[in-house]
Amino acid sequence: MPRRTLTCLAVTLIAGVPLFAASPRERCSTRQPGIEEAAQMEKMLSRGHGRGQAEAVIPVWVHVITAGSGYEDGELPDRVIREQIRVLNDSYDGKTGGANTGFAFELAGITRIENEDWFVNMVADLDVELEAKAALRQGGPETLNIYTINGGPYTLGWAYFPTILFSSYPHLDGVAVDWRTLPGGVYEAYSDGDTATHEVGHWLALYHTFEGRCTKTNDYVGDTNAEFSPAFGCPVGRDSCSQPFNAGLDPIYNFMDYSDDPCMYLFTSGQADRMRSAWAAYRQ
Repeated sequence: MPRRTLTCLAVTLIAGVPLFAASPRERCSTRQPGIEEAAQMEKMLSRGHGRGQAEAVIPVWVHVITAGSGYEDGELPDRVIREQIRVLNDSYDGKTGGANTGFAFELAGITRIENEDWFVNMVADLDVELEAKAALRQGGPETLNIYTINGGPYTLGWAYFPTILFSSYPHLDGVAVDWRTLPGGVYEAYSDGDTATHEVGHWLALYHTFEGRCTKTNDYVGDTNAEFSPAFGCPVGRDSCSQPFNAGLDPIYNFMDYSDDPCMYLFTSGQADRMRSAWAAYRQ
């Protein structure tokens, strides 16, 4: 299994808790499918197109992994987890201003475990990730497992495309996010809960909006304008692709870009269709 690409970020400390001082070059370290894997996924999605339920309620298990007691060691109260579920529901049903994707999220349970090795090293060590997820994962392909960990100076989160279900490591399926990205966290630009929103998009087969750069296929979604590279901050009016076939401003407000949390607020209808196809092909 290829390792995730880890990217160093600039950090400062406030009261001993890391705070991002500048936009990272990567806010997500999800491994993108290889050429053959991507082609197979597109075939699966074409089979699932039109067969997905108009609406689906996804059970969610949140696994709070800590290095000790206290927020600085990853401890999260139930109210923060419930607020994260609310953010997911608002984002995916269009309340924030985008398309209603047809997905809702229901908290099925919370597990809590103190394991400093898992908390600190899951981000960079595949063996640690395999061990932690084998012990904690609940449900089948229809269940969303979210793991809160310390992304350190590397990443805000990652997920696995549904193709992982047909690999040698199906229990890697799920989403991991730095605990500080949940609502009310300490990151300047990344603590509205939208890291989880973004990573769940990958869990439902969405690519980054900039994945194919200025190409016709780009992210395999017809109504997301192409962009050459990820957007950081909230660069209103940015237009990084000028070809006639993908004219239009960059989709900086899309949850699958890298903009700051307050800047991102929507999925498109095309993304909703793709996620429903992925649900039908892989998860329902």
